[in-house]
Amino acid sequence: MKEKVLVAYDKLAKDYEKHVDTQSGFNAYYERPAMMKLMPEHMNQLAVLDAGCAAGWYTEQFIKLGCQVTAVDLSPAMVDACKRRVGNGATVLTCDLAETLPFKNETFNLIVSSLTLHYIDDLEPTFREFNRIMKPGGTLIFSVHHPFMDFKHFERPDYFAHELLSEVWNKKEAGPVEVTFYRRPLQEIINLTTAQFTIDQIVEPQQDIQFKENSQSIDWYQRWFDRLSTNPHFLIVKARKV
Repeated sequence: MKEKVLVAYDKLAKDYEKHVDTQSGFNAYYERPAMMKLMPEHMNQLAVLDAGCAAGWYTEQFIKLGCQVTAVDLSPAMVDACKRRVGNGATVLTCDLAETLPFKNETFNLIVSSLTLHYIDDLEPTFREFNRIMKPGGTLIFSVHHPFMDFKHFERPDYFAHELLSEVWNKKEAGPVEVTFYRRPLQEIINLTTAQFTIDQIVEPQQDIQFKENSQSIDWYQRWFDRLSTNPHFLIVKARKV
């Protein structure tokens, strides 16, 4: 599975670097606004880990907010794209979130993982590592595919299954790319999180109305507005280390 993810996202790196910020509505106009609303009010000088940084959009936002940022991704091509984006503004590393993380205990005030954790089969060691490297009182904010969305979209027979799914994304730079990920029921996501953290908030994002009249996003909203008003696409969890 790790090799499939690595191959897919090395192929997708140019698309993420060149197009996602303006052409992927699910990222730019749906997930990112909902995630950013959950960030701490005061972020200046916070030590932040961008866990699954891709081409570095979140990394760049955290730098602008005055954070001390470390960004990691499994894909070397994504790491290179992030480095091109932020230069020396952050420490950017190739790193597998399913393995022991190369950081000391109680390093980070905030860990943010955007649409990454559904690529990991066993999340228990990952959350355990997040707990280890987080300072007491620190915050974890992560987004994943909503389990109900995948259940409906792929017409799965068993909502409660922990299972491997795949689909083909057709992208401008990479062409067709097979993307493989895990689907798990909501109770599994919640129980794995609460084994290490206290949950403060669960968010099932709805479309951000401020983007509906944006010239760049209006076509996307015309296509998806009604559906996203009635069907959750992603799930966001905000939790803290006691």
